[in-house]
Amino acid sequence: MTGSQREPIGVSSRAREQAPVVAVVGPTATGKSDLGVALALAVGGEVVNADASQFYRGMNVGTAKLPLAARQGIPHHQLDVLDVTQEASVATYQLDARADLDAIRAHAMVPVVVGGSGLYVRALLDRLEIPPTDPDVRARWEEELGRVGAQQLHARLADADPVAAASIEPRNGRRVVRALEVIELTGRPFSATMPTREFVVPTVMIGLRSPREVLDERIATRAVRMWREGLIEEVRGLLEMGLREGRTSSRAVGYAQARRQLDGELTQEEAILDTVVATRRLARRQERWFGPDPRITWLEHDAPDLLEQALAVWAGADGLAMDRWRSRAR
Repeated sequence: MTGSQREPIGVSSRAREQAPVVAVVGPTATGKSDLGVALALAVGGEVVNADASQFYRGMNVGTAKLPLAARQGIPHHQLDVLDVTQEASVATYQLDARADLDAIRAHAMVPVVVGGSGLYVRALLDRLEIPPTDPDVRARWEEELGRVGAQQLHARLADADPVAAASIEPRNGRRVVRALEVIELTGRPFSATMPTREFVVPTVMIGLRSPREVLDERIATRAVRMWREGLIEEVRGLLEMGLREGRTSSRAVGYAQARRQLDGELTQEEAILDTVVATRRLARRQERWFGPDPRITWLEHDAPDLLEQALAVWAGADGLAMDRWRSRAR
């Protein structure tokens, strides 16, 4: 039975038509994908991916992409939509993923957005103007980045647009380049195009959190498991498909380190350790991105009644009677 054919007990099709989108966000390694599937099963939903690394076909082990069996028949959108040679685009994602939201709602299902790529989440759910891009202008700024480094380029951004500079980490050369590109193309501050906290459709946001020491241990355990489950073999195959030339795919955490191991630049132990460090750094960035958003209801990732808590947040936000979804267990 497909997601469109399911009729969850206690949640009528009319209730789903009127229900808000539910988004599961937060740092990596907190179990967002599993909760997304559980929510979709409970409320009659379909998942829309908002993890940029999971856009790529063949990038499975290193992105912790749920295998088909773990998706339990729930349709997943925006998974496996790009080849590794293609560049992920926020503008393209916004257009395509919003079309997915419309289609899911059109057949009376609940969209369940799942992912930790903050800008993609905001592009999908919030009012966000996508500024223009120009490959020649970007290439010029990327050349400058390679010449002077991210810190110095960030200082130039601070002179041009202090608000944008304050929101972009000095080490994040890619975002610094993008901000300078937009300023040059539009003549306006990059900060003028940054998203506002205003949903385009009614949405409930649930964040999963974990104590830092617990999250750090989960990240380390997952990195070791990635190598054990065949990341090196996966990357070897992806290199034959052009991974090395991919502008965004080649930079994904785990894949960059595995490629360097295959190139003889790192030992396996060094590659795993570097992946752990980079993933922990990513988790800190995600915490800083999502943490200030007052619309997010934060839940403990390992709460024994996590699904019930998440359902209560979703149901309460729309005024749905709790017994509508509790009756599914009767």
